[in-house]
Amino acid sequence: MTTSSPWRATVLTLFPEMFPGPLGVSLAGRALAGGLWELEARDIRASATDRHRSVDDTPAGGGPGMVLRADVLAAAIDAAGISADRPKLLMSPRGRPLTQARVVELAEGPGPLIVCGRFEGVDQRVIDGRGLEEVSIGDYVLSGGEIAALALIDACVRLLPGVMGKEASGTEESFSEGLLEYPQYTRPQLFEGAPIPETLTSGDHAKVAAWRRAQSEALTAARRPDLWAKIPAKAPNRARRQKTPKNKTDG
Repeated sequence: MTTSSPWRATVLTLFPEMFPGPLGVSLAGRALAGGLWELEARDIRASATDRHRSVDDTPAGGGPGMVLRADVLAAAIDAAGISADRPKLLMSPRGRPLTQARVVELAEGPGPLIVCGRFEGVDQRVIDGRGLEEVSIGDYVLSGGEIAALALIDACVRLLPGVMGKEASGTEESFSEGLLEYPQYTRPQLFEGAPIPETLTSGDHAKVAAWRRAQSEALTAARRPDLWAKIPAKAPNRARRQKTPKNKTDG
């Protein structure tokens, strides 16, 4: 991170009481209490101008549901007063899929402003006019962007300096090298007849590393062929990685 101020997430939502929610416990919660990052949840409705505090209206051209008004949301974004170097995100099922690479970029910056949509969507003019980057956490529809925002923030916070107890924890997991994470084991040595793979208890660090790499490749090829296809160096091995090896042995 290049700034001296703590990483900061500013969330625009109709339900500010949903924050910090799960971000207030465990690693993220301790880091928040310790000042390693900051969270601001702002109520979009505070920028409404009529006595009913209206934030939505019927969609132009007809159709079901309601649409979040451009004037109200634009005023809410402007009132947040964020600096120009902070990205402005809109959690949206039509956005680009959130990747670990994008999470790393966001974690290394000053922290984003995140708009949580509701209803049938957001007036396109505020998306264009305020330069909102649409981000999706998956190919499904939620009731609003708050849960998606919580997921994005959690993914970023765990990468901030001082948040995780062991730095390697953030580099040896799913997607860190474009691969899914290898299987994990711990005591007891024997569980319901299944032992820990012998390689992991051999004390041979090179063999352990090779085993873990092979497992990651096999899992990725079997479960996420889309990710596997993006690793050209592994293309010759793709045919033999179509099935995930059983982990009751070294296999």
